[in-house]
Amino acid sequence: MTARAEAARQESGSGTGSMLRMRRHPQSFLKLILLGFALVGLPLIIALINNALSIDRLADHSRKAVYQAAQIAHSSRALADEIATMERAVRQTHILGDTSLLEGYFRAHNKFESTAASLFELSLHAEQEQLLTQLQSSEASIFQKVSALKQSPEQLRNLIDSFVLLRDSARTFATVGYALIEREVDEMQDMAGYARFTVGWQLLALIPFAILLAFAFSVRIARPIRQIDEAIRNMGQGELSKVIRVGGPQDLVYFGERLDWMRRRLLKLEEQKTRFLQHVSHELKTPLTAMREGADLLAEGVVGELTEEQQRIARILHSNSVQLQRRIEDLLNYSALQAEKAALVKQKANLTKVLDAVLQDQNLIIMSKGLRMELSCPEIMIDCDEQKIKIILDNLLSNAVKFSPPGGCIRIWTSKTAELAQLDIVDAGAGVDEADREKIFEPFYQGRRVLDSHVRGTGLGLSIAREYALAHGGNIELVPRIAVGAHFRLTLPLRDPDEGHE
Repeated sequence: MTARAEAARQESGSGTGSMLRMRRHPQSFLKLILLGFALVGLPLIIALINNALSIDRLADHSRKAVYQAAQIAHSSRALADEIATMERAVRQTHILGDTSLLEGYFRAHNKFESTAASLFELSLHAEQEQLLTQLQSSEASIFQKVSALKQSPEQLRNLIDSFVLLRDSARTFATVGYALIEREVDEMQDMAGYARFTVGWQLLALIPFAILLAFAFSVRIARPIRQIDEAIRNMGQGELSKVIRVGGPQDLVYFGERLDWMRRRLLKLEEQKTRFLQHVSHELKTPLTAMREGADLLAEGVVGELTEEQQRIARILHSNSVQLQRRIEDLLNYSALQAEKAALVKQKANLTKVLDAVLQDQNLIIMSKGLRMELSCPEIMIDCDEQKIKIILDNLLSNAVKFSPPGGCIRIWTSKTAELAQLDIVDAGAGVDEADREKIFEPFYQGRRVLDSHVRGTGLGLSIAREYALAHGGNIELVPRIAVGAHFRLTLPLRDPDEGHE
């Protein structure tokens, strides 16, 4: 079985295992959200139910208290009225001597008994029951005496004073009833105040608790989404070496595993692309070298003297072969970077002499375009891989030459601080479009302003130059444009930070 088939089998097995785990654990992002809402809302629902029950109990108690208060007040007035009626009937019978007038007394007595019985059916306090019992007993005693003397009206005069005490007892019962009603009202107010206090404390306790639960579930929900977003962003930026792991609900875990499978597939495709570039670049470099050498021989007249037209054609062949060779070298350098083969071999080097060598290599194309070079480059010694620095400068200079119009001026100057060497190069072209500033160093990106020529760039020069600068501990940046042209700045450490030179 081949390595590719084995990897495919493992990926298929991993996918199948993920499916089985998801079936065994049917957790989902939706269930997590519903659980979060349930746990956040449950305390509030319980508090609402409890408060509703408390309010219902308070309302029921209030309703009963109001009904009883009304009944007691009405019955107390009825008792007082019946006592007054009985007293009046006895007085009239005594004064007029007409025993038939006692019929009103007996009717009032029956109503008094009925009203007292209805009061006993209410939920009276002990004090009220005691007063009502005494009142009923006193009235019954008077009734017995009236019944015994109903045939002797003149003797009823001795019973009239008994009604005064009976009226006082009725007033005392009514007064106590009103006092107890006021006490009931106070108790209801206390109950209402306690209910408000309870509701307030429940809100003060439950709202932070609900907020804390909501925050906890928000973090739990947001974490896997943030992990997925970071994984997608890393893959978009070409960072394929970091394993993707997503926590949380099972469906998001499975989604993270599929993203990691995609990452591994992209990593294999990237390796295949790198190997392809290496093979194609090597295959192209050999015949191109022969073409370049042949063009050199023709231009030098080794095979015979050439006419002016033939020399011009030979120079075109030579110039384009040099351009193609640089593009192929860019591909090789990029392949080496991708394969992590770009190890640095550092030694002391003169940055100005490296720049002079690069200018000499590109002298022919500089002269053919009639470009002027303004140099201000004092000698600066740095610890570096001279070959890689030469590639950096060659890419920066070729970029400036390519975008400068014929007869334009390219300015290059160097400077240094206590720790860094700095090289600035400004061409005379149209500059970098604002939309391209963030992407100009990306591999294979050529920007909006691509020149028409027989040999177009690969879009790798600036990317390779920056990677080599970063490998040295420096950087290349595009300086904001003030006038015309593009302004690139290379910074490099003077001493190798890995060796700690003084």
